[in-house]
Amino acid sequence: MRERPTTAITNVVAWEALDSRGRPTVACRVQLSGGAVGRAVVPSGASTGAHEAVERRDGGARYDGWGVRDAVAAVVNELGPAVSGLDATNRARVDARLEDVDGTPDLARTGANAVLAVSLAAALAGAEALGRPLWQALADSDGSAATSPTPLLPMPMVNIFSGGAHAAGAIDIQDVLAVPLGARSFAHALELVARVRAATARLLEQRHGCSALVADEGGLSAPLPSNEAAVALVTEGIEVAGLRPGVDVSVAVDLAASQFGTAEGRYDLRSEDRVLDRDAWLEELRRWCERYPIASLEDVLHEDDWDGWTAASAILPAACQLLGDDLFATDRHRVGEGIQRRAANAVLVKPNQAGTLTRAERVVRVAHRAGLATVVSARSGDTEDTWLADLAVGWRAGQIKVGSTMRSERTAKWNRLLELQHDFGAQAALAGPEVLGRTRPVRASQR
Repeated sequence: MRERPTTAITNVVAWEALDSRGRPTVACRVQLSGGAVGRAVVPSGASTGAHEAVERRDGGARYDGWGVRDAVAAVVNELGPAVSGLDATNRARVDARLEDVDGTPDLARTGANAVLAVSLAAALAGAEALGRPLWQALADSDGSAATSPTPLLPMPMVNIFSGGAHAAGAIDIQDVLAVPLGARSFAHALELVARVRAATARLLEQRHGCSALVADEGGLSAPLPSNEAAVALVTEGIEVAGLRPGVDVSVAVDLAASQFGTAEGRYDLRSEDRVLDRDAWLEELRRWCERYPIASLEDVLHEDDWDGWTAASAILPAACQLLGDDLFATDRHRVGEGIQRRAANAVLVKPNQAGTLTRAERVVRVAHRAGLATVVSARSGDTEDTWLADLAVGWRAGQIKVGSTMRSERTAKWNRLLELQHDFGAQAALAGPEVLGRTRPVRASQR
């Protein structure tokens, strides 16, 4: 009788846990025949796009409808038994089985939160069984370790000021972030952005007479006279911190325009009592790029305005990364369409938008083959798990967006990357400015 491998899945359990906003989410533990265990608690977004994989929520009065007992039951009764006996180190096969059991393109039947919990926990158990950290298991499986022996730590994109869905609409745009392009190491990068955040908090108190609130992702938040004022504030924070804007630290802006815009090109800036058409909105963003050291603009237009995105790619400065989040929704087919339309030059990668680790990894590969930059990203409702840091390193993503430098669900990821920098020692390399998508347009023939 053939002996079962020590990496075979033998037990899958799940339970309802809490994310950083206090909402329920799915937690899962996978055990293998050799004793290895993987555990994952999945994140959840606030500003979710229309094209994301669909979470399963219970509805009703409990937790205001946010409960996930049904998703947990789907893990225990359907997804877990379906992957029992599979080799956890074969992530593609495990994830394919999970997708087959759900049977819907967006994983809505069992729930993307249920599917991702099993996908992640199985991958973590497989890495544990191999005696490798997750980043190395990911790199080894696609040949990265052989072709690129020097591990690459991602350039951090760090939240300084928040609005939109992350901060009860203090301003319309979602986040203004600091990108420490002049950092010498990952530890130095975090030091620089921590200085910027502290200086920006002091400016808020001095100039606006208020103590800043802390938003979902740990960023500062307060009512400001305009959206541009938030970009100006962070730029000044860089200067007050004794750093050079655009040299030591640049600015990134997550517009999250689907939250206040339409596919027809109407942008309602409620905090400013203004409504702009697409052309006027893009012209405003172009002026921001002239006035401030903006290295990256995310979700500049509505997620379904493909023609507008193509126009934006031609109008906005080529030196600025044009990053798609809701536009692409970590979906390789939408990324393919973006490549064909020359719509953006960078892709935000959120595993829970995709629903499985394999789907998210394929998006990274498609983007890199086409010459697009990638940014691995957390969600506003995140957890204490650190696997996201390993994904960014194992996939050689080049950039990571976690949140601010406070709140433990954010610092857990930063601390994991600091640990990896320590472990890599002299081999540790920090991705530099070259990893930002700064060359447009992307040719369709590059797919």
